[in-house]
Amino acid sequence: MSASDLGSPLVWADNLDAPLAWRDGVPVSRRQYLADVCELAALLPREGAMLNLTGDRYRFAVGLGAALTLGQSSLLPPNHTPDMIERLRGQFPAAYVITDLPGFSAALPVFHHPEAHAALRAPTEVMHIDGDTLAVQVLTSGSTGTPVPHAKRWGFLQRGARAEAQRLAEYMRLPSLAGVTIVPTVPSQHMYGFESTVLLAMLGGAAVDTERPFYPADIAAALARAARPRMLVTTPFHLKSLVDSGVSLPPADLVLCATAPLSPQLAARAEEALGCPLAEIYGCTETGQVATRRPGAGAGWQTFGGSHLTGDGDATVAQGGAVPVATTLADVIEVLEPTRFRLLGRSNDLINIAGKRSSLGHLNYHLNGIEGVRDGAFWLPPETVDGVVRLVAFVVAPELSPQELARRVTHGMRQRVDAAFVPRRVVAVPALPRVAATGKLPVAAFKEWAERVLASTPPRSDAP
Repeated sequence: MSASDLGSPLVWADNLDAPLAWRDGVPVSRRQYLADVCELAALLPREGAMLNLTGDRYRFAVGLGAALTLGQSSLLPPNHTPDMIERLRGQFPAAYVITDLPGFSAALPVFHHPEAHAALRAPTEVMHIDGDTLAVQVLTSGSTGTPVPHAKRWGFLQRGARAEAQRLAEYMRLPSLAGVTIVPTVPSQHMYGFESTVLLAMLGGAAVDTERPFYPADIAAALARAARPRMLVTTPFHLKSLVDSGVSLPPADLVLCATAPLSPQLAARAEEALGCPLAEIYGCTETGQVATRRPGAGAGWQTFGGSHLTGDGDATVAQGGAVPVATTLADVIEVLEPTRFRLLGRSNDLINIAGKRSSLGHLNYHLNGIEGVRDGAFWLPPETVDGVVRLVAFVVAPELSPQELARRVTHGMRQRVDAAFVPRRVVAVPALPRVAATGKLPVAAFKEWAERVLASTPPRSDAP
């Protein structure tokens, strides 16, 4: 769709010569982006669904734009294993892959990005996309192994991106994100990275660095070369590694974090190290991003404009603003006001010990606030000992002996939570089996890893 009276612009179009991305230190304009979208769209199937396995973030955005102009949806599965791609072929028979990896093969037809940018032709037409266009299908792992699709229409994504852009600009005391450079450590294919890097660049006016640094020195270098104002988009896992590394960090103008609760201690350290505010963003697959908070300013979350929550503590519903349909959230939430709330934990990680309730997320939050703990996570074994559940804490703390670690964790948790949730075992490990891209701990993989580690851990790691 290209008629200017239909739908909404594919990109923020106030200044088409402003950069949408930075590649190897060179700006790529929005005008160039539109030309590249048109060229790629001409090479793709007229029908189907796009599995965008492009590593370069700018080219990922080009793929997204090309699919949208063709009226096709982009698939965002939980992983890109051969088994997952085979399952997608069964669900979406006309699906195809777009990639920038030479020699890539898959169980689906594979298309590649052109090597060079398209030739610019002036004036450039800004394509408009109807708000009802099925833009993205976010797939989550189903209980049967079949991916479950969650449809996201263009109007939904656009409203969410603009609400987020407005809130983040307010944190930086700027009128908009125009001129802001995003330095991401998260992948484009993950919903958080998709919304807070790709869509913020396309629709919020920011420009995104196409690389995805992982190691602390690489993140520091990426920040140093990024034009200011600049924003680091990352996860608590990556952020903790960064501030613990001792690497000299250039100042940023905002840090954005998501995917797991962030301890106030880590938030304060990050703000000091990077010399800027830190914000967390809250959302879920069903609603997209709906709220933010400054952990240094308190535990409360503030919804985006027009969005509000209702609930009685057992079930909470989000609606309004960027959430077009009333949606029940899969979290335990305390609604303070319609636009303010506290997040108490995921409903699927609630635990009950001796009649007392908590969540593993809440316990992990406090565990990671203990001095000397670089990373840690609780695990609830399926069996009991003498009819009592025995919580286990796996902790990365290389500077502490197992005995000192057990003492600190036991004492620290007693100061923070009910005695029923103090771990009965504290196991020192070199690392947790986190997904490197997002810092998450997949439930099944964590369970398998935990059982294997416990089977080989000597009793001296037990807490007193």
